[in-house]
Amino acid sequence: MRVIAAMSGGVDSAAAAARAVEAGHDVTGIHLALSRNPASYRSGARGCCTIEDANDARRAADVIGIPFYVWDLSDRFHEDVVEDFMSEYASGRTPNPCLRCNEKIKFAAVLDRALALGFDAVATGHYAVLHDGPDGVELHRSADAAKDQSYVLGVLTQEQLRHSLFPLGDTPKPQVREEAARRGLLVADKPDSHDICFVADGDNAGWLREKLGDRMPNTEGAIVDEAGVEVGRHSGTTAFTIGQRRGLRLGQPAADGRPRFVLDIEPVSGTVTVGPREHLAVTHVSGVRPRWAGTAPTTLEGTVQLRAHGQEHRCRVAVHPAVEEAGHGRRETTVEIELLEPAYGIAPGQAAVLYDGTRVVGSATIAATRRVADAAR
Repeated sequence: MRVIAAMSGGVDSAAAAARAVEAGHDVTGIHLALSRNPASYRSGARGCCTIEDANDARRAADVIGIPFYVWDLSDRFHEDVVEDFMSEYASGRTPNPCLRCNEKIKFAAVLDRALALGFDAVATGHYAVLHDGPDGVELHRSADAAKDQSYVLGVLTQEQLRHSLFPLGDTPKPQVREEAARRGLLVADKPDSHDICFVADGDNAGWLREKLGDRMPNTEGAIVDEAGVEVGRHSGTTAFTIGQRRGLRLGQPAADGRPRFVLDIEPVSGTVTVGPREHLAVTHVSGVRPRWAGTAPTTLEGTVQLRAHGQEHRCRVAVHPAVEEAGHGRRETTVEIELLEPAYGIAPGQAAVLYDGTRVVGSATIAATRRVADAAR
């Protein structure tokens, strides 16, 4: 096959490109220029948007012996990922930009361009496994549970999976580094990227304040307890996420002396509500805008992962297809997820990725949650 290898400048994508060549594919390496001004995103080796990363990717391609090009997708990345990140936070939701990048950039814009140029597939360094199944290509968790990235790939459709390669999915990360060193790849010991690639220093709240400017909702507001009593002030709701404990700077402690967590964020009024951890317990999740890795289910008994590095939760799922409702217009497809054990710190805007065993069934964006505390009232 003719394969595009997306090379971020890290060890995983370089090793994946080398394996694709070793498997007999005709491989061309590409690096994505995602920043309109590389200095405005990250510097150093913490992300995947820097000049250093582009140079590392080019050197790796030279060692592997494949052609290498840089594709400028900075405008598309800014519109589909960065702007989405800002608008979601401004609306009081908690987005996952890595998942959005996979959906909109790596497996949409890149794959579309690759197919238009006559390539058959895109290879990346993601840790996930593809299997042929009775209904098409199946996406499964990787062999290395600590590095599994099937969650951020949960937005991929069957058509996209059919044109994807994940050469590292069956290999633990330490073995990938050893293999890269044997191949003479200088990125073998390069640290993994962390945080959000386009946030310069990992300070999400500061970055949002700077970038949103006049769009920043309620630069000041109240932090209240569940009775509505003000217990602190804040300088912007974008500094908070559901389930947050640190950095609240509350003016008075709870009556019982226990720590308090962010329970709700209301960006219009600027109100942040805090309370005990047990009041974060969620038993039901409603999802919208589902994307299925294969045939859409109507019901499912399986598991759901609700955060990129979160645990799996046993669940029952019901999918309600889009319908036309008289006098109410079109009701969009919803995914109702009943959790068999409570989950904590779940926020609208996050992704709910559904599994049947190790197989990814699909994903949905969390629109609402139902808590144990709400049901008890």
